[in-house]
This record gives sequence, C-alpha cells and structure tokens, in this order.
Amino acid sequence: MSNITVITTTFGTVDDQIRLTILFNVLIKTFSQCLDGFAWIIGNIGAICTCIVFHQAIFRKSPCAMYVTASNFSQLFIFNFATFIRMIQYGYGVLINSLPAWFCRIRFYIYYVSMANARYNIIFASADRYFSSSQSINLRQWSSSKVALRLIIIDAIIWILFYIQVLVMYDVQSNKCRIHSTSFFTYFNYFITFENGLLPIIPMSIFGLLTIRNIHQSKRRIRTTESINGSENGNITLVLRKETQLHKMLINQVIVYLIFNIPLPVYGIYRSYISISTLSRWRAVMDTFMNNLFYDMIYLGYALTFPIFILTSDIFRRELKKIIKKKLVYPCQRIITRTN
Repeated sequence: MSNITVITTTFGTVDDQIRLTILFNVLIKTFSQCLDGFAWIIGNIGAICTCIVFHQAIFRKSPCAMYVTASNFSQLFIFNFATFIRMIQYGYGVLINSLPAWFCRIRFYIYYVSMANARYNIIFASADRYFSSSQSINLRQWSSSKVALRLIIIDAIIWILFYIQVLVMYDVQSNKCRIHSTSFFTYFNYFITFENGLLPIIPMSIFGLLTIRNIHQSKRRIRTTESINGSENGNITLVLRKETQLHKMLINQVIVYLIFNIPLPVYGIYRSYISISTLSRWRAVMDTFMNNLFYDMIYLGYALTFPIFILTSDIFRRELKKIIKKKLVYPCQRIITRTN
C-alpha cells in the first residue's frame, strides 16, 4: 500500500512539474509577443518623435534636451538590437542562438553600450536640471550646451571601450548566448547590479530632490517679485514655465526608470548564487520567465518615455502637433487638393 502511495505521489509531482513547465513556456511566449512587441513599436516611434521634437528651436539649445535626445538615440539601438531580438526569439520561436557566435557578442555589446549611454544621459539631464534651477551663478554655468556635448561624447567613448570585454566573454554554448565562465559571470552580475541598479539611484534621487527644492524656491521668489512689481515679470514667468515643464518631464522619467530598472539587477544577484545548469526543467523555465520579465520591464520603462512627455508637457505636445501638421497633414492636404 505504501509503495502505491509513493508511486502515485511521484507521478503527481511529475505531472505538476510538466504543467508548470507548460505554463511558464506559455507565459514567456505571451509576454514576449505582447510586452516586447508594445515596447518595440511604441519605443521606436517615441524615441524618433522625441528626438525630432527636442531638435526644434524651442528646445534645441537646452542642455537637458541634448541629454534626453542622446538618451533616446541610444534607446533606438536598445529597441532594435535587444527588444526586437528577444521578441522574435521567445515570442515567435526564431532560433537566434543558432546564429554565429559573433552575432551573439555583437548584440549584447550593443545592448550594454546603449543601455549605459541611455542611463547616464538621464543622470546628466538630472544634474543639468539642478544646475539650471540653482540660484548660484557658478552652478548655472555647468548647465550649458558645450558641457552637454562634451559629456555626451566622453560618456559614449567610455562605454564603447569598457564593454569590449563583452565581445570577449560572451559565447554560444548549448544554444545559449551568455557568459559561460562562472567567475566572470558572478563578477559581471555584481557589476551590472551596482552600475545599473544601485549607482544611478543615488545621483538621480539627489539631483531630483534638489531640483524640486530649487523649483519651489524659484516660485516663491517670483511670486514675491510679482506682488511688488505687478506684471513686469511676465516674461520671466514664461521662461520659468518652460523650465518647470522640462523639470517635470525629467523627474517623471527618472521615477519610471527607477521602478522598471531595479528588479533586473536584484534578480541578477540571486542568479549569481545558483547554478542554472543544475536546475530542474520547470525551474529553469521559470528562471527564463523571470529573467525575461525583468528585461521586458526595462524595455517598457524606456518605451514609456514618450507617453510621459506627452502627458506632462503642453509645450512638448504643442511642438509635436506642429511637426505632425507640417510634415503629414499639410502635405496630404496639398496632394488631395491637387488631385481634386
């Protein structure tokens, strides 16, 4: 009787594991198709539109706009070399890892370089908002287009050189494109956890809070001045309104970044302590699902940049409408008029 019970329990456990494996495989496919598909489409459209809008005269000379443009330009590589590949690999069963090893190395190299550039340009933009809103003349001098251009170029060069190690350490084995050296894998996970998760939080949070404080002080100062001088400071208020909207756009982007980017490096710490090759089948599939989900969150966070800008800035919306009318609506109207 006891033997029958043991056999029944064993078969029940096996059936449960098979069901879990099937469930996680379905979730991986569904999430890859939906989340990655959404991030890829909205991300590409949003990044292109954001670059175009911030290239307009009203934003062009703003250092913050330069940083955001550089970040969105890097995001285009993320969406097309990471999001798209992950979508077709896990969502539509394309055998990406059957391609040559050089493709494996190149796509991860582009991914890490683009992620770092996108991330640090957001940090630079956060710092710029603090400098531009400061009452100190010396600090405001750091908010300039020359400084922005230099930082953008230096930042790109640093990460292009630093992540050359990815070209060396990544390889395809057993149809898996990843770092196969255990010691380097552990080091790299810890580094990514710090550089991607913990390090950006500190400057983003500090500069964000300091910027909010500067904005409140500026508003109080302007109200006091207006109460004394009447409406003479209307132009100052208009300029402050534009700067305030840039502050809001960036602060919201920083908040979204923190929410969507922290889970992956935290999970990376957990993965560094387990041997993935020794996991049972259903646990390995669950690990793939969790890893993919946290990557999807990063892509989704970047894809939400454009909707955030639309929702938080009427100046951004107005400039976008002007571009759409100029580039799409008016040409279509002229074509229709000529046809008629």
